[in-house]
Amino acid sequence: MGSQKKIKVFLLVAFALIALAAIAYYSRLFVPNTVKPGSFTTQIVERGQVISATDATGIVESENEVLVLSPGTGIIQSILAEPGSRVKKGDLILQLNTDAVSDQIENIKDQLEVRRNSLKRTRLNAQSTRLDLEYNEEVKKLRIANLESQLADQKQLLDVGGISPARLDQTEQEITLAEKDLKTLVEKNSIRLQQLEAEEQGLLLQIGMQEKNLDEQERLLEKMSIRAPSDGIILTINGQEGEKVGTDNLLVRLSDLTSFKISGSVEEQHAKQLKTGNKVIVMVDGEQLEGTVGNITPRVENNKVQFNVHLQQSSHPKLIANQQVQIQIINSLKNNTLRIRKIPDFEDSKKQKKFIVEGDKAIQKEFTLGIIGNEYCEILSGLNEGDIVVTEGLNAFRHIDEIEIQK
Repeated sequence: MGSQKKIKVFLLVAFALIALAAIAYYSRLFVPNTVKPGSFTTQIVERGQVISATDATGIVESENEVLVLSPGTGIIQSILAEPGSRVKKGDLILQLNTDAVSDQIENIKDQLEVRRNSLKRTRLNAQSTRLDLEYNEEVKKLRIANLESQLADQKQLLDVGGISPARLDQTEQEITLAEKDLKTLVEKNSIRLQQLEAEEQGLLLQIGMQEKNLDEQERLLEKMSIRAPSDGIILTINGQEGEKVGTDNLLVRLSDLTSFKISGSVEEQHAKQLKTGNKVIVMVDGEQLEGTVGNITPRVENNKVQFNVHLQQSSHPKLIANQQVQIQIINSLKNNTLRIRKIPDFEDSKKQKKFIVEGDKAIQKEFTLGIIGNEYCEILSGLNEGDIVVTEGLNAFRHIDEIEIQK
């Protein structure tokens, strides 16, 4: 009983296949082999660029950002510009409270005045001491001169017996002691003058350090008014009025508007095709700008991979900060190659067979595709430049090789 049922199923399948074959055969016989010119669409084989690329999106960003740091510890007193606003070099963006710096400047000025008064007194004291020392030396020199004069007189008296030799020896000893005394005085005076000079140099050094400190504080006071270092657009301001900031805290990010880069993102599924150095084409307001992939962020956010694009024409006039653009990450690219606009069935195989219009006939030809791009496909062989390829409307004639086109 089971075997009879299997035989019936087999017979039904066989009859169905025979019926389908018959329908196909007779439909082939009755399909006409002529077509009207307007019943199909065509493309012309041409030369041009073929690009196979992965689509991505991006935002135009400044390539050269200027970071403005806090010059010192302070409180944000007022914010005079907002993110997104254009500023010119020297425009005031943000004001820090200057009370602490102003107090420090006044304190340094007071200390400087004290040091300068001390220097003046030291110099006057040195001048007075120098006069005293010079006077003492002169007194010693005069005493020696006087003793030497006495010695000369005593030698004459000794010759005539008017003085004893002992008195002459005494005078000579007094001269020797006076000369030693003078020598000692000169050495002591030299040391004292060096001390006075060292005191003056010490005060000058202290004054110089405080003057340098004063200059630094005055420059700091000026820097507490945060100004734009160049023309540009304010990207961010970190902090609010009344907030305390420390030295070197980032206050302002500024785009200098001289050159731009693209911050791009691509779906995670295409991440393997993204490599540093990949060529890209960025569409900016109808123009194609070439560039290369730079840094690639290793982490994935919202199922997307982030990367940077460095443009060859980074200062192109159509580039505007925060502008959204379309990016094509180039997988394959050929210039000046035979191409035809892409149609859906080109994805199925590199070997294709299509009708080619030759005069009043459409003849099927086989051709080979190379790069299957986003818009165009490369033709490696089988077709020539200027060939007219039928892309739609003749699917019913795939079983025949030649069709007549009615005039």
